[in-house]
Amino acid sequence: MTAALTPDDHDLLLRLLELPTAGPLETGPDGPPPLLREAQLLYARAAAGAGFDVVHHAPVRPADMDRPDVPAPVREALARPGFLDCQPSLVLRLGPDLPAERTVMFNVHLDTVAGRQPVGFDGERFHGRGAIDAKGPAVALLAGVRAARERDPAVGRDVAVLVQAVAGEEGGAMGTLGTRPLVERGHTGRLNIFCEPTGMRFLTRSTAAMTARISVRGDDAIDDRPHTGHNASVLLGHLARHLGRALDAHARSGAVCLAGLHTGTLHNRVYGSGSLLLNLAYGDAAAGRALERALTDALDAGLDAFTKEFADTALFARTAADARALTRLEWTKRGLPALDDRDPWGPALLRRAGIAPWPEDEPAFTCDAIWMSGVAGASTAVLGPGDLAANNAHADGEFARADELDGFADAVARLLAAFTGQTPRRAPNPDAPHETQEPRTTDEEGDEDMRAHHTPAREAR
Repeated sequence: MTAALTPDDHDLLLRLLELPTAGPLETGPDGPPPLLREAQLLYARAAAGAGFDVVHHAPVRPADMDRPDVPAPVREALARPGFLDCQPSLVLRLGPDLPAERTVMFNVHLDTVAGRQPVGFDGERFHGRGAIDAKGPAVALLAGVRAARERDPAVGRDVAVLVQAVAGEEGGAMGTLGTRPLVERGHTGRLNIFCEPTGMRFLTRSTAAMTARISVRGDDAIDDRPHTGHNASVLLGHLARHLGRALDAHARSGAVCLAGLHTGTLHNRVYGSGSLLLNLAYGDAAAGRALERALTDALDAGLDAFTKEFADTALFARTAADARALTRLEWTKRGLPALDDRDPWGPALLRRAGIAPWPEDEPAFTCDAIWMSGVAGASTAVLGPGDLAANNAHADGEFARADELDGFADAVARLLAAFTGQTPRRAPNPDAPHETQEPRTTDEEGDEDMRAHHTPAREAR
């Protein structure tokens, strides 16, 4: 018997898709606040039917954001009223508070990229923002856990299941206000699965990314006397071309994205100021440091080349003379860890559950799994249905096929069966009743609405 989503699961997914949950980094300072709390409440109530309890439901503490690996856009947004409060994260637990070696953790994000999509189900496909990334997998996860528990009551008794339903995965927050604080508080297991579209192949790597801004600050000029100003368009265009060539070799070990280049929009004005953005992904800390040095060196060489090439021109001599003084390299995001899990235990377990590996020669991608890097005694993989590109995850027409979600639910059930099968059964202890009963728990700093549905108790970890 294979696991599959029920009509109630379909209804839950459609209700989640109707709730706009794009975070403020996606929608901007003037955008409507996300309904993440409402989505998490809905998800938690559905999970309660499978035996899950709430152990945490709260936003990250401001003190946890005072560190250098928090991206600059997040640090800047912290001053906005309600920025953190509207982005809580939820932790659910099935079973007693067991040691990590008896626990499986699943991480899924309920925030989405911006852009509302028509919501619907035509009998084969679910449509809507978050259908595949990652509300659909979140619902399928519950179906899989439910099926695993029906097959073996040791799931939720001898083995605990944690679910992190987080905010702050999209929008460039890089998990710093959602996943990272939960991992650091110990809401992890021996096996940790991050639910992202991988075509149902498990991936034990996750790249990290750093973002650089090259800015030029000079004097504007009118079109009748263009030589009197600094031409940021020509300077930044030259640097973009030079950096693209110089950094191309590093694309083989990560990803090099020359992104937004902006100076202005008018045809009759010389813009003296502008910026060029680069996003640079890397697979390990050493590669990240090498890529950072490569960009710094390439920028230095590019400025020398520009000065030499344009020094004797009528239009750009002033820009060439002042290029180095006008140009500044800023890092808006760097210092993030990358995941490269070499523990053979996890892949062996996933293979026993009938799940195939991600091809070694296929590049990894960035997700919140980076925060499991260096966590002792933990094996981590990224796994989920669908494909980011093929399912239009960040584009118009995002969808998830019903059979894809059913397949993920069944994979979750098989994986929990494999984990439970290799975990020794626990003997009941009559002097410790909490070991044989499932406590109703909640986080003391968590959501008041949750307390209406759960009996207060201590935090799980």
